[in-house]
Amino acid sequence: MGIKVTKMQGCGNDFVILDYEEYKKGASENRWEDMSQAAKILCDRNFGIGADGFIVPNINTEEADIGWFFYNSDGTTAQMCGNGIRCFAKYAYDKKMVDKKEFSVKTLAGIIRPKLLEDGRVRVNMSKPILDSEKIPFVPVNNVKYKMSINGKIFEGTAVSMGNPHFVIFVEDEEDTLMLAQMYGPFIEKSAEFPEKTNVEFAKIISEEKIELRVWERGCGITLACGTGACATTVAAVLNGLVEHSVEVKLLGGSVHIDWPGNKYDPEHDVYMTGPAEYVYTAELL
Repeated sequence: MGIKVTKMQGCGNDFVILDYEEYKKGASENRWEDMSQAAKILCDRNFGIGADGFIVPNINTEEADIGWFFYNSDGTTAQMCGNGIRCFAKYAYDKKMVDKKEFSVKTLAGIIRPKLLEDGRVRVNMSKPILDSEKIPFVPVNNVKYKMSINGKIFEGTAVSMGNPHFVIFVEDEEDTLMLAQMYGPFIEKSAEFPEKTNVEFAKIISEEKIELRVWERGCGITLACGTGACATTVAAVLNGLVEHSVEVKLLGGSVHIDWPGNKYDPEHDVYMTGPAEYVYTAELL
């Protein structure tokens, strides 16, 4: 018998999900030494299944209804993943790991609370944005409208953490957000201002209720969608007075809806993200 795997996606951001028993079976067969190596093997798009991230449910947690182990495709851990948590929520409920449609998940970013909606989408309380530079972590004290020079080009951005660090850059209408993400994302990710590296967002304001977003994800590169990036971008846009508090964020793979009632004077409000979570296939890895 092979290893049973599930592949899911949210707005094109895709994930391999493996039950803990299946992960241990793979380890006992010397397929991988640990979860980090399993992530690299399974997420490889040429020699493995192919995915942006790797998820293993953890049913043995006392701090929440359920927990998870989450790894990027390069084998590094990530504190949170917005699209991943929606897929995980649907998977955990369908597999009867939880018996209610609204529950708590222990992550490295703290307790996250997803809710399965009747229309098939998942709404997630992503908790409060982190704006304190030391906690992001971000070396400069001022995290809003910070300017950095990358390969001779000046970028002005806002640093926000949604359990993982983001640097959000707003660009003009005529600029190509995807090209900018591809060209400059790898350098900003590893810039000295971010001691734990960062996700990089290039955003274009379409209206007060709509944002176009392209993301260079830490540990992954360009992805079709980034849920925490959509949250961080909305927070940054509100802080900079560019949008209202309820925004559609259009990513390469689809759209998510973000609600944040906070502002620069009163930021202590939770961010809510609503978006799709869909199965791609279940299979057996030979």
